[in-house]
Amino acid sequence: MTVMTTGNTSRADANRRRILDVALAELLRDPDASMDQIARAAGVVRRTVYGHFPSREALISTLVDGAVASLADADAGAREGITDPAEAVARSVLRIWEIADRYRLLVALAQRTVTVQGIRERLAPLRETKVQMLQRGLDEGVFSSPLPAPALAYVHEQMLFAVMEAVNDGLVTAEEAGRSATVTVLTAAGVPACAATELVARVSEEPGG
Repeated sequence: MTVMTTGNTSRADANRRRILDVALAELLRDPDASMDQIARAAGVVRRTVYGHFPSREALISTLVDGAVASLADADAGAREGITDPAEAVARSVLRIWEIADRYRLLVALAQRTVTVQGIRERLAPLRETKVQMLQRGLDEGVFSSPLPAPALAYVHEQMLFAVMEAVNDGLVTAEEAGRSATVTVLTAAGVPACAATELVARVSEEPGG
């Protein structure tokens, strides 16, 4: 009985993972994709999808949770071993953009269902890390801003959302947007534009940068 239960659980987990992977691809391809479309693409019956996710909104909400977890992992990995606040911010934004670019259409879609406030709440742990990084930079004189670190973190967050929208609207290419967004975030924190541009270029040109 235990083996059967474990087997059933494993199959259910595999189905859930497959549904999420397929749903992300389908929604990025067609933001209006229905649960029926997602079920067909995943090779399961509609009831299986609803068994894991009671509504389309619940499915999108789960995808957003996964995106936020990926962003947090990317941020932590980018900053590991970096002591300079400006370089830490640069590496963080560049790495986050790599992930965020994949999810930018999902974020636009989620704003219709999860709501901006819901996304903002999910980003709270990542934002708190950014606040600490910005505060250290302000304390050390690396950054200069009339805004306190918590408010500046919100400004940075909204800038990235705005750049995503600009890419979605075709105002800038995704390739251009990553570096441009990073320079913009650094200058908003008070780093001179020339220094910010040079830093971002240096980090970007490193192997794997």
